[in-house]
This record gives sequence, C-alpha cells and structure tokens, in this order.
Amino acid sequence: MKRYYSVSDYCRDTYGEKLYKLSLSTGFTCPNRDGTTGTGGCAFCTGAGEFSADAALDAFAQIEQAKARVADKFRGDGYIAYFGSGTNTYGDLGRMERLFRDAAAHPQIRVLSVATRPDCLPDEVLTLLASLRAVKPLWVELGLQTADDRVADSFGRGYALDAYERAVSSLRQVGAHIITHVIFGLPGESRGGMLDTVRYVADRTGGVKLHCLYVCRGTALEREWRAGRFDCLERDAYIDLLGDALELLKPQTVVHRLTGDGDKRTLLAPMWTADKKAVLAAIERRFRERDVVQGRCYG
Repeated sequence: MKRYYSVSDYCRDTYGEKLYKLSLSTGFTCPNRDGTTGTGGCAFCTGAGEFSADAALDAFAQIEQAKARVADKFRGDGYIAYFGSGTNTYGDLGRMERLFRDAAAHPQIRVLSVATRPDCLPDEVLTLLASLRAVKPLWVELGLQTADDRVADSFGRGYALDAYERAVSSLRQVGAHIITHVIFGLPGESRGGMLDTVRYVADRTGGVKLHCLYVCRGTALEREWRAGRFDCLERDAYIDLLGDALELLKPQTVVHRLTGDGDKRTLLAPMWTADKKAVLAAIERRFRERDVVQGRCYG
C-alpha cells in the first residue's frame, strides 16, 4: 500500500492540532511585473490575490478578517498565517518585517508561511526570516512550477533553475520548512517532463503543492489557449498523473495540495477545476483503486 504524508497529518504530528490556513497579503508586486525581470508576469498569473485579506490592513486586522471568512469551515483555535499573494519577500523591508512579526505574534497563529520566488531572497530577507523562525515555525513556499528551464522560459518565469538551488540551500540554513509549488500541464511539457520535475524536487524540498494549469481571463495564457496552441489536462489524466507523482516523493515529503481552483469569475479552462469538492472526491476514488492512501509514510 502506498501512502502520502498529508499536511493535516504533518500539522497534527508536528504541532499537535489541525491548523487552518488564513490567506493574508503584503500587497507587494513581483519582479516579473515591475520591469525587473519582466512586465507581464508569468503567462498564467492574474497578479491578483483573489482569496487574500485586504492588504491595506495591518496583520492583526487581516487575520481577524480572514478568520471571519473561514468561520463556517473551521472550529479550531490554531491557524497558519499564509502570505500567498504576490512575491512576499519583494518589497519594503520595514513593511515586510512589521507584517511578518505582527502575524507571528498573534496568539492563534502557530505557523508563519510565506510564498515567494526563489530569486527574491536577498541576505537581509534571509536574516529576517531566520529571526522569525526563532519566534514561530516558518514555512517558505517557492514557486518553481517546472524544473525544465526551456518550459519555464516559454511562460516567462524570469529565473533559471540555479536560483531555486540557491534558495533551497539558503532556506535550509534558516531552518524553514521548504514547500515547492509545481504545476502540471504547462504548455510544451510532456508527461515525462512533469514527473521529472517531481523527481527533481523530491530530493530538495520538505513539501509540495501540486495542481494543474488553469487558464484565467486577462492573462497572456488566455491568448495562447484561445488560439488553440495547447490543451489543458483532462481530469482523469491529471488524477492519474498525480498518483504517479506521489509515488516519486520521499516518505517524509509533506503534500500541501493535491489540486487547486482559480477564481471562478475569471476561470476559462479547464472548467472541471471549478468544483473542487468533486475533484477531491474523484481523486479519493481513483486513489482507492490504485491503493494510494493518506498516511504518514509509504509502507
């Protein structure tokens, strides 16, 4: 029987309780949007934080706003402060420090989680992250998407794979739990290439977030999709790919996400991703058929 280590089990094992993620915002932009490495962002990115709290608020107010949003879903007392929208280590260092420190100081926050690009971790930010790690457990999510630089260039990622290597090395020294974000179905990437990316990150990351590519209105990817230059993954193909990917992970690798969902107001394709509950149910059914179950290790 094959088992994957879910984030729920990881939180219970590590922190003694189930935790719920609160989506917060620094309001920072991205070097791939402000002209530093590019101006349009990655081809699939909307640049919006559709699910995040109001970036104009301070950290405590954002946390309370985010808690209110999830009050009907979660009755526990422990939360993850997740700065996920934009590049959250790319901006004013003073504001960054205030937001991160205040979030870490909140009595109900058990974990501080920061999403960023591997090329946006200068020494002063790493020093800040190290000091925060001394206050609360720290997760850092790196948007890799693919280990194939050729594919990455095609959607305008704006950095080479060696930036990810350097980021992983630096974050290990900080003591962060490293999460790597991988997207399946990128234009020009074969099924074998997607699994090669999983093999690559399996030796380097503490956790993974997996989901398929989706096309949203207003992105550069929309033009490519409408022109018929690529097809999105079908649901069954994605789920089978997901099962193969999980078999490549190390026993201790934490699976933070099995699927994702874009903003329904702008989502164009694939529309099956819009019903996340149905997708998760289909994943569970297929995994039962393949004898893949949630658990603490492969056995």
